[in-house]
Amino acid sequence: MLELKHDLRLAKTRDEKARMNFVSGLRAHVLNDMASGMRAVWDGEVEPRFRRKRRRGAKTGPEVHNAIKSNEYFKFYSSLRVTAQDLVWQSVFPPLDRERDQLKAEALALRKNKNIGSLTLDPKLEVPRYVSAIDVHLMAGNYDGEYDTDDVAAGALYDNGFAVFSFGLMGQNLDDIGQSIAGFIRLKFPNLKPKKILDLGCTIGHNTGSWKDQFPEAEVHGIDVAAPCLRYAHARAQAQGREIHFHQMNAEQLDFPDASFDVVFSSMFLHEVPKKGIEKIIAETYRVLKPGGLMLHMELPPNGQLSPYEAFYLDWDSAYNNEPFYKPFRDLDPAAVCARAGFKPKNFLQFVIPSVG
Repeated sequence: MLELKHDLRLAKTRDEKARMNFVSGLRAHVLNDMASGMRAVWDGEVEPRFRRKRRRGAKTGPEVHNAIKSNEYFKFYSSLRVTAQDLVWQSVFPPLDRERDQLKAEALALRKNKNIGSLTLDPKLEVPRYVSAIDVHLMAGNYDGEYDTDDVAAGALYDNGFAVFSFGLMGQNLDDIGQSIAGFIRLKFPNLKPKKILDLGCTIGHNTGSWKDQFPEAEVHGIDVAAPCLRYAHARAQAQGREIHFHQMNAEQLDFPDASFDVVFSSMFLHEVPKKGIEKIIAETYRVLKPGGLMLHMELPPNGQLSPYEAFYLDWDSAYNNEPFYKPFRDLDPAAVCARAGFKPKNFLQFVIPSVG
């Protein structure tokens, strides 16, 4: 299991570390070894049976899902993967419950003494139902669960849970995505000197800080609807000496002036939003970008670009991991969504960035 490298990390007993290491290992086994076994079951048993019955191969991810869901291996795989997902959060609860008050005190002390960056919360903001009504990723309370004044528990749960969940793939600061993308952009476009950068759906700011690392002269902002995650994000950034400005704000209706940002970024955010919300977010991004500005969204590839089996495999989360908007998002044509928001089709690019890790 990855051990976080900042002052807000939870202190864990040896038993708690052992439990987290077990859960990380179980997830790695399911997502690597068992996933390979399930593909072999599809290729060797289920797909040939589908061809004999239909006289053709599967054409879509849902067809693959319907054909394989009664298979015993698939049921065992899915049951174990759901169990491992739940165990991620269960493994964090004991140290989090023990240190909840101390974490809140540390976050408040950092805000008072460090005074780096800023935190702006909006108590009148209505958290969208697609956030408040769903424990996405099976995370109890979701991002916005708040049980005390100045609560930061949801942020700590996500930070420490994500460290278990990712079994080391996201780096010691869980910022592999941010560092990979921001670093690539800095090297690819050496003349790009952004003055203001915005991270949409920043959660705990783990990828927001990467933009400050790569572009230290820029003013970096992160927005999210979840107050406890933002409190934690601000304290986390302060503990790491990063000057970042966090705002409680809905990406569908940004409270920023027109043409105010050079770069707008998100990572694994859009797939947690309904289709209507995605259209609004892209339109708002177009509005707040300066002429010639850069919009970047890191997501997994659209279903239209994948084989039926690959589409089924990636859409597993939509059916079993409390991510109901994941498949509808990946069914969209991202170029068309951007064009409807006002972006010129010729300026749309899709590419893969290598991981720095």
